[in-house]
Amino acid sequence: MFGDTQGRRIGEVWFEGGGELPLLAKYLFTSERLSIQNHPAGKHECWLILDAEPGATLGLGLKRDVRRDELRQAALDGSIVELMDWKPVSAGDFYYVPPGTIHAIGAGISLLEFQQNADVTYRLYDYGRPRALHLDEALSVAVRAPYAARPRHLDPGQAEVLASGPPFALVHALGDALAGRRRWVLPLEGNVRAGADEARPGECLLVEAGIELAVEGRALVGAEGEITAA
Repeated sequence: MFGDTQGRRIGEVWFEGGGELPLLAKYLFTSERLSIQNHPAGKHECWLILDAEPGATLGLGLKRDVRRDELRQAALDGSIVELMDWKPVSAGDFYYVPPGTIHAIGAGISLLEFQQNADVTYRLYDYGRPRALHLDEALSVAVRAPYAARPRHLDPGQAEVLASGPPFALVHALGDALAGRRRWVLPLEGNVRAGADEARPGECLLVEAGIELAVEGRALVGAEGEITAA
């Protein structure tokens, strides 16, 4: 998808748009479990699974309600891994992850992540890797309970609203979508065109308001704000 990486193992690809933008789109590729973490208010995110090896899982929320002191001890001794609700995943699964949700991306997964562009992550546990943990910060915002939302599975032939906002709206689009706004457009199949610009899977277009979007296939289309009923 991203061409010759010259033997490098690429874990993340970010689309920054040439400057500081309020939303961020990126690809993630995992060969091992990522840290168990959460985010404060101001960082909503969502995931679309593009590919998953057999047995691949996501950790989303806890298996049960947990006291703060119990969660702290579990993060210190590693038993938080057993407290996590590890959900099996497959290509096409979609999850919305609100701030405070304790989460972890398992091994063997390729996914698209769309989020508020806030570089704040609190790690509760990192499998012994030599990176800083942020227990006090993570516990102060943690949802110490099961993940409440129901997972969704995309039908490739069906356009649908995946997130209605705020802070952002996200649509699985088979044609123009979220017209009249600045949009982040990530092709899933085929290509997309906006003016003289064209993108294919593995790329992203930042389309300014007022420019018509042509989707030949399907794409994720995101924008700031919300979708309101007519």
